Amino acid sequence: MTLRGRLTAAFLVVVLGPVLLGSIFVALTVATVSRNRAADRLDHAASTVRTGISAICRQLQGAADAVAVVPAGERSAVAGQLVARGLATDIRIVPATPIGAGSRSKPAGAGDNWQDCAAPTDGPAGAIAASTVVDTYAITATQTVDAAFLERLGAVSGAHVTLGGQAGPNGRELSAGPGEPLRLTVTVPHPKPHFLYAVLVTVVLAAGTAAILVARWLAHSTTRPLGDLAWAADQVAGGDLDTRVPIVRPDELGRLAATFNRMTRELKAYVRALTASRDQLRGHLAILGETLSSTHDVDRILQVILRTALAATGARAGLVLLLDPVGGHLVAHTAIGLTGAWDVPEAELGALRLPVGSGVLGEVAAGGEPRRGHGTIAEAEPPCRTYLAVPIQAPRGHGFSAPSVGLDADDPLRPGEGGPATLGVLALYDRVGGEDFDDADLHTLRTFAGQAGVAVHNVRMHEEAQRLSLTDPLTGLWNYRCLRESVRREVERASRFGRMLAVLVLDLDHFKEVNDTYGHAAGDAVLGEFARRIRIGLREVDVAFRQGGEEFVVLLPETDAYGGVIVAERLGAAVRDRPVSIDVGGVIPVTVSIGVAVFPEHGKTAQEVLQAADDALYAAKSAGRDTYRLADTADRVRKANFDSGTGSGGGPQPPRQARGR
Repeated sequence: MTLRGRLTAAFLVVVLGPVLLGSIFVALTVATVSRNRAADRLDHAASTVRTGISAICRQLQGAADAVAVVPAGERSAVAGQLVARGLATDIRIVPATPIGAGSRSKPAGAGDNWQDCAAPTDGPAGAIAASTVVDTYAITATQTVDAAFLERLGAVSGAHVTLGGQAGPNGRELSAGPGEPLRLTVTVPHPKPHFLYAVLVTVVLAAGTAAILVARWLAHSTTRPLGDLAWAADQVAGGDLDTRVPIVRPDELGRLAATFNRMTRELKAYVRALTASRDQLRGHLAILGETLSSTHDVDRILQVILRTALAATGARAGLVLLLDPVGGHLVAHTAIGLTGAWDVPEAELGALRLPVGSGVLGEVAAGGEPRRGHGTIAEAEPPCRTYLAVPIQAPRGHGFSAPSVGLDADDPLRPGEGGPATLGVLALYDRVGGEDFDDADLHTLRTFAGQAGVAVHNVRMHEEAQRLSLTDPLTGLWNYRCLRESVRREVERASRFGRMLAVLVLDLDHFKEVNDTYGHAAGDAVLGEFARRIRIGLREVDVAFRQGGEEFVVLLPETDAYGGVIVAERLGAAVRDRPVSIDVGGVIPVTVSIGVAVFPEHGKTAQEVLQAADDALYAAKSAGRDTYRLADTADRVRKANFDSGTGSGGGPQPPRQARGR
């Protein structure tokens, strides 16, 4: 449906909806009132008919009683007078056959086509009668039930009265009973308010006609400027930036048209400037790549590359994703100008991931081939009209192992004879001006992706080399080279701020016997498990090192002798209480000896503190192992056993200056 049709329909719904609802309500109200009035009239008519029949029965009973009280010789004359006065249709005096003492009997010769007012039956009702018995005679006063009688009842009640029958929708059936011997049907006519209905229909039709005319006029006057604006927008989208929208009226649509005209003028100037600067940016691309290759900050590199690519191609938005070596997903690192779920702070971009092989970006990462196009792409990817995506690959001849972690041997992301490894994807969206990306944009973006691949490859190689030079490959702890620099740095910091630094030197007891008995593989497993338990038992600010062989060092910043002793006790218990399981199906009991020294109490320099801790370790070994010793200020070592619980029995109790452990 067009906008004009929707506006017309909306106006008609808003205008005619209340009119139709009001008309329906009025019609229902009129019908309800009419039904209620008919019901009231029917109740009144039924009550009137019942009252009339009851009055006639009492009148007949009175006439029979009046004849009974006169002498026997005058009864016929009195009966004739009462009939002449219209109190009864007929009064009969006949012999009666008694049924029982004090009871009434049916008068002889009365026939069967009558109903006794006092005791009606289900028989025919050609007449109603009331009787009384005096001496041996029954005096019966009757009233004939004929059409004239029923018409009189209908005239009094205002309804149509019939004898017997079934009541219709507008009627009611009156049952027979004492004092009301007739079974009658009372019907009241139900008038139809046709005139009012005709008025309502006329009003609705008139309102509908007026609403349609007004709605068409409003829709036309509203949508015509919008149609002109849509036509102009199509022309601009096709590249005709000289198109202008006529301003019909100075209303909101007129202001919109004026804004559109101003936008097209500015857009034309912007496109000219962009076209002129694009060639210049391409000329500086080699210099830019050289600069980026010398930088080790990968986030800054990607940000610079993406911004330069946007400026060079005239794209509205862009995205850089790198392959996660462990999970095998594409992880967003840098995004500019994106909308929807991708418009998040830079710190939250790492949470946006795409599976390799799914969607446009996933297929580019899996296949290593660029893609461009327009229209809707995968739901999880950024929304756009046009897109251009190229793979970021490591330099040829420099395969990098890190991105291949977790990939199959035949995975296209793994470097091999087919080409370099894919490190990520560089994607651009929606060129300014609405044009699709062309071959020149593809060539430009490939150049940027190549520079990005060189930079990312160099950064990862540098990080890997630095990590390997400072960490122990077996335990994952920092190595001896890092230990010397870290001790020196922590001692300088403690000296500058007047803090303490506790140094623990740990050595596994009888480790040579473990290697000789279980083999070097079991020994490596023991060292790895020991390193893991050290990491678990330390704070985040504490640092653990493997000094060599089975000897380890732990630095505890801002910790005094008491805190160092507590940590030594905890680490000793963690090693002793749980033997190490090995792959061959057995367990190896392990204990550790620990030497504790504190700066500046046991040494003024890093070398002195390390030497004091090493001397304390030697003392712990001499004391029988599976214990710790705290270095003494006079180069003596105090005895302290792990079995003492908190260390208060065998070891010294220095003042609690630092954090409790």
